[in-house]
Amino acid sequence: MSDAAAAVRQALPAVLPRLRRFARTLARNPHDADDLAQGTIERALRNAAQWRAPAESSAEQLETAVRCWMFGIMKNAWIDNRRAHTRERGLFAGEELAENIGDNASEALQDRLSLDRALEQLPDEQRLAVSLVLVEGLSYQEAADVLEVPIGTVTSRLARGRAQLARLLTVTGEAP
Repeated sequence: MSDAAAAVRQALPAVLPRLRRFARTLARNPHDADDLAQGTIERALRNAAQWRAPAESSAEQLETAVRCWMFGIMKNAWIDNRRAHTRERGLFAGEELAENIGDNASEALQDRLSLDRALEQLPDEQRLAVSLVLVEGLSYQEAADVLEVPIGTVTSRLARGRAQLARLLTVTGEAP
């Protein structure tokens, strides 16, 4: 086993919880998120020898580098899956739609105030930027690397995402 593969395997337990959380942000469904996380781990382990560790890095920097690399793998896998299943997903309504039938007004208000629901309403580009920077704690540069866009694009998407979240979480004109 190469040094790179050993480093990826060693960092995996520390990266896994954040990887699963990011998967839930992308997939919006716990079952799909688990599948996405599993596929990402499989791809990462299969291609671990291709990963390059940053030179002269501490254990924390190594973990951050592995996490960012795996977030990139996950983002690309999610895009691939989404493209492959666009038609299939459009034909069926999800279970969560049936769960909300008959909700009263107070439950609808609670849903509106839910951060998860608000995140789901953001466009994908904004949701990914918000998730990587605000939820996962990546730097703007790390998020830009994961998303494969310039840092200014991340900054812009993050600003628009924050503004949209503030609007979505505002109740009758009051600040959140």
